Amino acid sequence: MNNKKYLATILPHEDPMILIDDIVDYSIEEKWLKSVVTISENSLFFDKSLNGIDSVVGIEYMAQTIGCYAYFRKNLSEPKIGFLLGTRLYNNSIKTFELGKTYYITVKEVFVAEIYSFECFIYNEDNEEVASATINVYQNENGNIEEILNG
Repeated sequence: MNNKKYLATILPHEDPMILIDDIVDYSIEEKWLKSVVTISENSLFFDKSLNGIDSVVGIEYMAQTIGCYAYFRKNLSEPKIGFLLGTRLYNNSIKTFELGKTYYITVKEVFVAEIYSFECFIYNEDNEEVASATINVYQNENGNIEEILNG
């Protein structure tokens, strides 16, 4: 289930910064994508004192899942950098993504202008929602931060 080499062709990250394990399914027509991560001791941000990963890392799981969706939505041949502008209402019912557990991240595009807005959810193995957020992102045509900063 760990497909980091494939994800490196989609996301503008390299291992170990690719935090999700794989893409489960997606529909560009219905504007959603689902990814998966299983927590191991080798996972970046694993904290032995928590026996898992702090749940705030869920925002990055969501952001990387959005990055995968953006790649397919734009039919890209190489990944482009996207910019997480902010999140509203990051709700989580767990303190830790637990060692050995699998979590499913679903993102759904809900608004597009120059800024994209996504409803994001993380579910545990029992299909119970453990985190949710609305995340706003921006991606210019070149994936170039200088272009954004210099107008």
